[in-house]
Amino acid sequence: MEFTLRPATVDDAEPLTRMHLAAWRESYGHLLPEEFFALHEATINTRIERQREALAGSYKPMLAHDSDGALVGIAFAREAPEEDRPCELQLQVIYTLRRVHGLGVGRALIDAVIGNSAAFLWVLEDNPRAQAFYRKNGFRPDGTRQLLPPEWHELPEIRMVRSAVGS
Repeated sequence: MEFTLRPATVDDAEPLTRMHLAAWRESYGHLLPEEFFALHEATINTRIERQREALAGSYKPMLAHDSDGALVGIAFAREAPEEDRPCELQLQVIYTLRRVHGLGVGRALIDAVIGNSAAFLWVLEDNPRAQAFYRKNGFRPDGTRQLLPPEWHELPEIRMVRSAVGS
């Protein structure tokens, strides 16, 4: 499959927000109630506007588009604010639509946003597919676990860490 990567712009706010929500539904539909997704759908215009404001600032995720120009993936990494972080860089966001799983889009997004750097991420404990993907890309659980906030139904997540590649 052919795809292109590019940094997001303010004009990407709406497709980015809609694709992100679609990816949540695909990834977490079996873990979260329909009401979770319905609430996010009902507030989509507010979410698009917040996305637009973030994109006008320092939030610059990398986007992946298929050969037809459809948005199929997003990723974003930044210096983590946590004091107990295992390294400086956090892979904060990475989502691809199910139809491109296994086609190299996720790997290309990781390479684009963290390169060979050491990094960490949080992943749902009950998300074996994502954990397998991260393991394939050098991440390993470090034994740290936390619960998401109530709006995410306090689902447990684990931290995975990757050393710098080539070190």
